Amino acid sequence: MPKRTPNARLRDTVAEAGLTYEALAHAVRRVAAENGEFLRTNRSSIEHWITGAKPAGRTGSYLAEALARRLGRPVTLDDIGLPAGANGDDDSIGLSLRVDPWDALAPIWGAELHRRRFLTNSAYSVAAAVLPLHHVRDIASRAHAVRSGAVAGQADVNAVRDMVRAFTEMDERYGGQHGRSALVQYLRDDVATLCRGRFRTDDARRHMLSAAASGVHLSGWKSYDAGQQGLAQRYYMQSYALAVESGIVGHDGFVMRTMAMQTMKLHHPEHCLSLTDAGLSIVRGRVDVRTEALFRVTHAHALAKAGDHRRAIREVDAARAGIAAGQGDDVPFWALAWGPPVATVHSRAAKVFEALDDRREAAEQYGAAAAHRPQGTYARIVALDLVAQAEMQIAQGGVEQACDTWNRAIDAMDGVQSVRTRKAIKTMRRSLTPFRARGLRCAQDLDQRATVFLTGTR
Repeated sequence: MPKRTPNARLRDTVAEAGLTYEALAHAVRRVAAENGEFLRTNRSSIEHWITGAKPAGRTGSYLAEALARRLGRPVTLDDIGLPAGANGDDDSIGLSLRVDPWDALAPIWGAELHRRRFLTNSAYSVAAAVLPLHHVRDIASRAHAVRSGAVAGQADVNAVRDMVRAFTEMDERYGGQHGRSALVQYLRDDVATLCRGRFRTDDARRHMLSAAASGVHLSGWKSYDAGQQGLAQRYYMQSYALAVESGIVGHDGFVMRTMAMQTMKLHHPEHCLSLTDAGLSIVRGRVDVRTEALFRVTHAHALAKAGDHRRAIREVDAARAGIAAGQGDDVPFWALAWGPPVATVHSRAAKVFEALDDRREAAEQYGAAAAHRPQGTYARIVALDLVAQAEMQIAQGGVEQACDTWNRAIDAMDGVQSVRTRKAIKTMRRSLTPFRARGLRCAQDLDQRATVFLTGTR
């Protein structure tokens, strides 16, 4: 057996990070778990890699991200002396805002359409999460660059919006994997070509870029729904870049809002409050009050996570007031990504109260969110709101009430193919375990139904 060459780059980076091997192994396991992979990385694993062994599968990328989080800067595979993937794949694709977003998106789309998994399995980058806050808006300087191709107008903008709306409705009704390849192909072959062409007016160009940003944002959402957090982040980054280039007031802030929600979901509070602060400052007083309410309630969630309970409640109240005052206002196309603003405000307010340990109010808000969405069109998100409501109900001791709500959630999930809905059902079964053991009939019946559901979905 040939003698291994010690990995000096990895050794030096670990030393710079100041982590023990045991602490680093724990950090690698955490990154992997965020991406749906449960590793047994331990102190010995780190020692083997430093002496020249190569981590298997995606573990090298998880190692790089774990070190990046400790050092507060991006760390590539090359930085730690590890080779790229078998096809020369680069994990840094899509994590920069310094290049044309279409150039960043092209290899991402190619990887998706050719079923190459190096990005679908990529780790979420904490270092990249702060980029929008420091991004110099030189992207906008490309706005008047010389473009060639067909001349597009408002009719083309409307067509792209209609297509994105149709893909969004399909996504919410049937889950993120339905129509995913079709969306990628549409964005790559049609929308990118239009955006790189010429326009009848500058206003048409700006709205086309905004519509494209919404389509790329939806690609991120589909990836998120599949549990592919790193890929979702890359799409959100490029959606943000397109929104900035469009110059449409508030759209860039809306994507920052989404990125903040992703960091909250992944339990990385470091940048949530800054992102929500920045997003709210972009739109405050510059958009309709219902759209501003979406930003305020997300800001409230970040405040609650940060322990600022009083300000969180004030922001929830402000969001509710905005929804009440804005009846009849036109909401921008990009702000309707998750349906009626009133439902979104209820759902996010529920998360605020959940963070504040007010389960009764959280349950009421989740129920109100589900009630304010068209049941057929928004099947997945209605189901997830009902699941969250049931979790709050059972935490208060309302087992039979929770079982009833969970049954309604499964009704709504019919035909939905989503990693998140499957995960929700598995979590529900664990919550029901003690009640099944006691012989509670509603818990036993619900568990049987959940088993059938999981067998019939993927």
